Amino acid sequence: MLPNREGQRVPNITFRTRQNNEWVDATTDDLFGGKTVVVFSLPGAFTPTCSSTHVPGYNELAKVFKENGVDDIICISVNDAFVMNEWAKSQEATNLTMLPDGNGEFTEGMGMLVDKTDLGFGKRSWRYSMLVKDGTIEKMFIEPEEPGDPFKVSDADTMLKYINPEATKPKSISLFTKVGCPFCAGAKGMLKEHNLDYEEIILGDDVTTRSLRAVAGATTVPQVFVDGKLIGGSEALAAYLAAV
Repeated sequence: MLPNREGQRVPNITFRTRQNNEWVDATTDDLFGGKTVVVFSLPGAFTPTCSSTHVPGYNELAKVFKENGVDDIICISVNDAFVMNEWAKSQEATNLTMLPDGNGEFTEGMGMLVDKTDLGFGKRSWRYSMLVKDGTIEKMFIEPEEPGDPFKVSDADTMLKYINPEATKPKSISLFTKVGCPFCAGAKGMLKEHNLDYEEIILGDDVTTRSLRAVAGATTVPQVFVDGKLIGGSEALAAYLAAV
């Protein structure tokens, strides 16, 4: 049975990281001392669930975590620093600290090192998350020990709910634009003025006016979606922002 280490100190480890093409050591004290830190650990960089859901979930909610007293969000995997840095780039995980546990020392110290040789992975981390305050583990969410790669309790929503059940999650905003469109620039300006994060979808080879017509019933840009609901163009966006 995997151990729950609530109330205990995190393992005393020195991590070998790469910053600006140089090796930089980061100790447990550097990472956790005097801080409130959310940690989530997963089987491997570039793997399906980790890339599609686990990392994006924490990256998207990072601002809310910090509004609720979290100083840093750390993603740990038994991978080397080069792999973790490239994964961070591909995920655009600018709100997270991607920490390589290349030798599995931290993971082993947590009692979370598991054998995945059947997948050709060797020793990897079991999936879990934890809230650490000044180096002491306050809360752990450990995925159930069942076949496969369960992902039920270590997600960002579960951790945020533990920290503050009343926390307000950011709205999911997508903005369809076209290069050189002044109205699109205006829409982006309005969203930034209201401090709202958004995903920009630029019309081109992969996303065309045909795509826009299929999802929004329109061919003009900008078109804004909030939480899956079509708001419309610039004037509709201005009216929406004035009302919220």
